[in-house]
Amino acid sequence: MSIETIGGLAIIATVDPLFGYARQKQNQIVALIQEFVECESPSSDAASVNRFVDLFVESVRDIARPKTLPGGRFGKHLRCEFVLPGSNKTGSNKTGSNKRGQILALGHSDTVWPLGTLSSMPFRRARGRLWGPGVFDMKAGLAFFIFAMRTLRDLEIPVNRKVVLQINSDEEVGSPSSRPLTEEAARRSMAVLVLEPGTGLEGKLKTARKGVGDYKITVHGRASHAGVDFAAGANAIVEMSRQLERIAAFTRLDRGVTVSPGVIHGGTRSNVVAAACTAEVDVRIPRQSDQRYLARRFASLTPFDNRCSIEVSGGINRPPLERNEGVRKLFRLARSLSAEMGVNLEESSTGGGSDGNFTAALGVPTLDGLGAVGEGAHAANESILIDRIADRTALLAKLVARL
Repeated sequence: MSIETIGGLAIIATVDPLFGYARQKQNQIVALIQEFVECESPSSDAASVNRFVDLFVESVRDIARPKTLPGGRFGKHLRCEFVLPGSNKTGSNKTGSNKRGQILALGHSDTVWPLGTLSSMPFRRARGRLWGPGVFDMKAGLAFFIFAMRTLRDLEIPVNRKVVLQINSDEEVGSPSSRPLTEEAARRSMAVLVLEPGTGLEGKLKTARKGVGDYKITVHGRASHAGVDFAAGANAIVEMSRQLERIAAFTRLDRGVTVSPGVIHGGTRSNVVAAACTAEVDVRIPRQSDQRYLARRFASLTPFDNRCSIEVSGGINRPPLERNEGVRKLFRLARSLSAEMGVNLEESSTGGGSDGNFTAALGVPTLDGLGAVGEGAHAANESILIDRIADRTALLAKLVARL
């Protein structure tokens, strides 16, 4: 037995063939990650996202059956069914097959970085990390899954279930066009593996995510000349400032509910009493029941100045991923498989959402954070740890083989 120390972890390399094989392929994985990162794909540029999708299709054409799906004003979505060892797979869509028998992996092709970011933030390898826009969130995770499937094929490890990877083009902007596709695929799945990055430099998996929502508050006042006819006006900005104190108080930190006014617009000129003001409010909830609490609170808003009126729109657009028994069971499996490699896997919860929120809300066991280990999502220090590439790739392969 030989033991390697990787990222502070004592990893049993020679005992686990999948980990050993992933280590052998690490340079190829890094090369694919570089290709993915250097194909920029911001959410707002459908043509760029489509180029990335085409690149991804070429990278899996020999091991999967890819199919693109329309994304409307966004780029193409992609589904890949992998051709893996093993026969009589459940979830194959044949007559009499298990309707919820497939394994669904979820990722996204879009990033938050605008075209041209590579000129100031190029892909590079330094200080034990890979750096670049989108490398952590989440192009490395996509590369890991490809090589996890290659590992299963090359080592001829049988898989009992159909394996489908769906890559959405609009996750970073709320998944408006992909959500129905994600939910459709989830309803045919017995488990969902989300390739978003892990939490912290330990790479903790995510077994709970808060639900995410946006409310828009509009105050309608009455315009007047600020000098000539001040008293005739009803200032919407003043009314909004009083409402925002009330709205911010909807936060319940003891329950994990946060309400954060983030953007405000109002008025036309400084010498005009403002007739309108709008505010955009971010909300986060850990439990589905919290949605009702917020809906009641926002509906209860009444004006301080009865010459003003208040209009409320929006709500929760991404339900919470709650840590239920199905999620806990998946995590326990992942932890035991990691232990076979000498990796102590931990779990975490996060206030951010992913497409896994949608699948979990349907009651499908969902395990998130299976992608890269690193830091700096949406930030200039976005990077992943090179020495955590192999064990994450092997874990994905082991999960697919075991489920």
